[in-house]
Amino acid sequence: MRQHVLKLVIGSMLFVSSLTHAHAVSSNATVPVLADLHLLKAIGVPVFIQDPQINLGFAYLTPDAQLRLSLLAHRYGKCGGYEVVQDFNPNDTRNISISMSYIKERLRRDIQWASGPTSKVQIPFRQDIATATQAASKEQLMKWVNWLSAFPNRYNKAPEPNAHVVQLKALIEQMRMRSKRQVMVTLIDHKQTKQKSLKVTLPGTTRANEIVVMGGHLDSISFDGDRAPGSDDNASGSSNLLDALRVLMAQKQSARTIEIFWYAGEESGLLGSAEIAAEYKKANKKVVGVLQLDMTLFPGDGPRIISSMTDFTSAWMRSILTELNTHYVKAQLIEDKCGYGCSDHASWFRQGYHTLIPFESSMRKMNPSIHSKKDNVSPKLNFDHSLLFTQYAIAIAMELGQNTSLVPPAY
Repeated sequence: MRQHVLKLVIGSMLFVSSLTHAHAVSSNATVPVLADLHLLKAIGVPVFIQDPQINLGFAYLTPDAQLRLSLLAHRYGKCGGYEVVQDFNPNDTRNISISMSYIKERLRRDIQWASGPTSKVQIPFRQDIATATQAASKEQLMKWVNWLSAFPNRYNKAPEPNAHVVQLKALIEQMRMRSKRQVMVTLIDHKQTKQKSLKVTLPGTTRANEIVVMGGHLDSISFDGDRAPGSDDNASGSSNLLDALRVLMAQKQSARTIEIFWYAGEESGLLGSAEIAAEYKKANKKVVGVLQLDMTLFPGDGPRIISSMTDFTSAWMRSILTELNTHYVKAQLIEDKCGYGCSDHASWFRQGYHTLIPFESSMRKMNPSIHSKKDNVSPKLNFDHSLLFTQYAIAIAMELGQNTSLVPPAY
């Protein structure tokens, strides 16, 4: 039985812990994760690397601990998120130390940028974007949410984890046949899950190597039975992206490439997005910005009141959202925090990319029925409210796709 000592120095904080790896990683179901530090401590698991300043911890989670973390997060009015650390080597923990130090430095520089003289991004109104956002369809949104919700579940560990993925690919292939714009549809295999992610690429022209990423997770999960309709979490965001794609396929080709992802295995630790983001970083791909849509149907703070998450997101992207909202959507934006790993944007943030996640409400007023068989289409859900997120996706894709003067801060 081998003892391994983890040492981490972040700023003035020193944490040293002795970890028996034979016990921690003896089960394939026990996974190394980054997660909200308060939640990890609340469920009583050993936290081997931690930084209280950014409320982030590294620990091993058994399936039971994963469930307890998610349930407790819901009780606290949070998403039960964590990221499985796929690049972890139990014999060399330096990458965890480096990753947490990098996240902390990124957050510091983001705060510094937000308080600087260039923090107010100025974006002029464009009639073509206004016209495109008005083409977003509540009827199409309802149709696709109902269609995805009709699958018994979309869980990445289900016996047939790709039934809905394959059918969505076929649906998009049909949409592509009606478009004059070049569209590529790709299934992505993963190492950590049998479920596949789906990617749609709208190639750019003069800046095709610069990429605008938009995504949402396609999987669902339930803690009270096998049925997991996941209407709000996350048939809603998935359908927003699908209708945004429908509108974008009717627009002229943009200078930058636009990529839309429907991620696998978000509910099991951001499995699909973490792998994809790491591969993009390794290949040094130029991702201009990342939009995540996850839960858009429950207007917990009231219709047309949208929450913009300020933690583990980019102030630059949030500033762009504010400008586009003023021009085209005109919802009320409020700020909130959701903790690390609450959705797939965390995967991209950890790799150094600029991210954004507008959310259906403040965390404490989000849909209480998620991760259960009750997360289905019902009168409590508001498709007019959700339609705003389709408009955000269209506006962000068109503005970042065409306006090459918008360049993310270099940090």
